Amino acid sequence: MNKVARFLAPVLCALLLPVAWANPQVHEFMLDNGMKVIVKPDRRAPVAVSQVWYKIGSSYEEAGATGLSHVLEHMMFKGTEAIGPGEFSRIISELGGEENAFTSRDYTAYFETLSVEHLDRALELEADRMRNLKLDPQEFAKEIEVVKEERRLRTEDKPSGLTYEQLSAVAWRASPYQNPVIGWMNDLDNMELADLQRWYERWYAPNNATLVVVGDVEPLDVLEKAKKHFGPIQPSELGTLKPMLEPKQRGLTRVTVRAPAKQPYMLMGYKTPVVGHAEHEWEPYALFVLASVLDGGASARLSTELVRKQKLAASAGAQYDAYARLPNLFLFDGTPTDGHTTADIEEALREQIERLQQELISEQELKRVVTQAVASKVYQADSMFYQAMEIGMLETIGLDHRMLDKEIDRLRAVTPEQVREVARKYLVEDNLTVATLVPQEIQPAVSRVEETVGDSHGG
Repeated sequence: MNKVARFLAPVLCALLLPVAWANPQVHEFMLDNGMKVIVKPDRRAPVAVSQVWYKIGSSYEEAGATGLSHVLEHMMFKGTEAIGPGEFSRIISELGGEENAFTSRDYTAYFETLSVEHLDRALELEADRMRNLKLDPQEFAKEIEVVKEERRLRTEDKPSGLTYEQLSAVAWRASPYQNPVIGWMNDLDNMELADLQRWYERWYAPNNATLVVVGDVEPLDVLEKAKKHFGPIQPSELGTLKPMLEPKQRGLTRVTVRAPAKQPYMLMGYKTPVVGHAEHEWEPYALFVLASVLDGGASARLSTELVRKQKLAASAGAQYDAYARLPNLFLFDGTPTDGHTTADIEEALREQIERLQQELISEQELKRVVTQAVASKVYQADSMFYQAMEIGMLETIGLDHRMLDKEIDRLRAVTPEQVREVARKYLVEDNLTVATLVPQEIQPAVSRVEETVGDSHGG
């Protein structure tokens, strides 16, 4: 897996092409308080996956308040009036289940996988912490240190993560995608419990949430359980978000990142539309095909040309995520081999882009991309978790999950001419930001005694 895939949010990366293969009927309900309930029966095992998705993530946060969504995710495991810190996890574990959570730019989600006979208990616990979370000052003081250490490990001490963070920060002028999901360290240092309390009271409400259940369940039975546990919860006044439109970029942007590292590294990011934000409906699918032609296995162009033939790159990748709440970046990355530089990698990547702008991809390449997409759907459809995840993710970013049923057909409909057109339209210098990592000397590690700050959840 290339570095782009490793340091982006793991969940988003796994969902470049969500799954809806051989999809049995999906049942949708709406509770009186505005909470959506979506149920997809899957009879292969007496198991259920329960996921609660909140329309809140780092892209909702304002300057000076970054990291709130992620820290609140951690605090959601620290107890309510009814159960103590860590009890949620202990109860699910004793029932033989697994649980966790994750925060992204566009959503926060909580999930349990357990025997279907214990689904009622899982929903009871989720409903309890939707409104009855106990934000304890001592637990907050411990958990904020956990999050800060997580930031150090995942970003500040990880050259590729730091480079991506800097790329995003300068690529976007107005879009909230400029801020890291985990938050800026200064904002974490100055976060107060009252900030979390306000964030929780505003966004953690039934009218801002979707419950997705996949497994050996009866849809009407799940609905009754949802009504029992979530139905009595009153909705919140969510307010209206102001539009966050990115101004037109007026030329190439560059940023240099100096950090301790063993190897140089470079990232290129082109501003591109996503599903629901494109001028033409087919454009995101053509961009996905384009990314897969470049980086879709050992026979893809970047691996063949830059790594094996030219031996310029130890690794080189391309990635495009078609599903997001706001327009996104089409990413290229590369690490040069000894004797070559990041400038060599950038030049080689630009040559590959120019080739796509001048020449049509082959029918063989197009067939390979579609074949891989079908195989991915068949493989991921074996997972109840990912079946639930694709539904929850699309619904939470404002798309209809039923579009998944047509996704393969839309990919099959992409033509070589359309791939060339999106390359000419979007992969241009006025949409481009380049981040270059210049390695600095790695200092010897200094041993230190650290106080245990408690368990953490999510990421």
